[in-house]
Amino acid sequence: MSQTFKIRKGHNIKLIGDAPQKHLGSVASSIYAVSPSDFPGITPKLVVKAGTQVNAGDVLFYDKDRPEVLICSPVSGEVTEIKRGAKRKILQVIVLADSDTKYADHGSFDLKSTDREATASHFANTGVGALITSRPYGVAASMHELPRDIFVNGVQSGPLAGDLAYQLAGKEIEVAAAIEALSLMTAGKVYVSQDGDAPMMELLSHEKATSILFTGKHPKGLVGTQIAQAAPMNKGEIVWTVNAVDLPIIGHAFLTGKYAPSYQVVLAGSKAKNTGYASMTQGVSLSSFVSANIDNDNTRIIAGDVLTGTAIEENGFLGFGKSQITAIPEGNSTEFFGWVLPGFGKFSTNRAFWSWLFPNRKYDLDTNIHGEERAFVVTGEYDKFIPMDIFPQQLLRCILIGDVEKMEQLGIYEVLPEDFALAEVACTSKLPLQQIVRDGLMDLRKEMM
Repeated sequence: MSQTFKIRKGHNIKLIGDAPQKHLGSVASSIYAVSPSDFPGITPKLVVKAGTQVNAGDVLFYDKDRPEVLICSPVSGEVTEIKRGAKRKILQVIVLADSDTKYADHGSFDLKSTDREATASHFANTGVGALITSRPYGVAASMHELPRDIFVNGVQSGPLAGDLAYQLAGKEIEVAAAIEALSLMTAGKVYVSQDGDAPMMELLSHEKATSILFTGKHPKGLVGTQIAQAAPMNKGEIVWTVNAVDLPIIGHAFLTGKYAPSYQVVLAGSKAKNTGYASMTQGVSLSSFVSANIDNDNTRIIAGDVLTGTAIEENGFLGFGKSQITAIPEGNSTEFFGWVLPGFGKFSTNRAFWSWLFPNRKYDLDTNIHGEERAFVVTGEYDKFIPMDIFPQQLLRCILIGDVEKMEQLGIYEVLPEDFALAEVACTSKLPLQQIVRDGLMDLRKEMM
């Protein structure tokens, strides 16, 4: 029987622009891009150059510090450009795609008669190992690591999140193969979480996985919250996490030996002309899709949700592992004396405005943060949004002053930037909490390497 955890701390941000179960078609383009910035902690070492012909699943670059971490091309074609920034930093690898995709064939895999070493090699060589996140630090997992447990996150509770059951429909065989493969990579448990407030998804049930249910408020859909409730991490332990939407890609790589990172991507938000789901391959150019489906007049387009996603241009590309695109108004205007009015239609996480009388109201929020960075004072407000056994405000202050010992004592090994996303929305000091946590984790990782 599944164990159920109720998340009482947090907040559900209800926005206009939910996506119905409507298919918007398939999206393809002539160019695709892979960006090293999608992989925190990686120092990219190129194995291709302009003019190189690649198949889908061929390596584009690897991590200089961990050569076993491989990043592969999502399509076949010619590498036309290596975009670089300051100090020759690699920004993007651009591939001119073939009309018909050719795949690097790594061979199908017999999951019934294998060992961990062979399974790890297949994860790495096919490129799907990069879909696994290693905690602490939140970096792409090395297949040389031995995780204590693996968590598969099957809860999507963020603003305007897609319907996971719809995104995984018809992928039962691939999902089962992925969970089977993940079970070979740890001596511990494979936890598979599901939303206890929604119908159960049978395709996520597996004899080699432990099912856990989460009910209540967001951030029940963050894997950090799930780990903290089900099996908290301690210093020195490694836990891998996988998003359930990535399971079909992993399973396909083991069943066929081919890397095919295609998603049912949800398009949502008040600035979307058409909301629904579209089939996309990782790295696809979004210019034609944006012009056809998004009102791009003063619009912020986000790969991911509004809390943890990344802003992209209208001619940008679908980032690695992204299965949601959100379009909301750009908040580049000011409101005269907005704080004086009672604010019946204003969003707030507390009772600052009278809108708290209407808990089910949906809001058309923009990106305006309504103020500038202020003094970092101790208020205790973050505790209401982070359901973990940590002291968030004290942890942030220790990160800012670089006190590694105190950071460890206050629980930095348990968190990733996304765990502070809700607190960042509620922060009266207007601080970039997620960036502070990311910087702290990267500094700590350098200390430990």
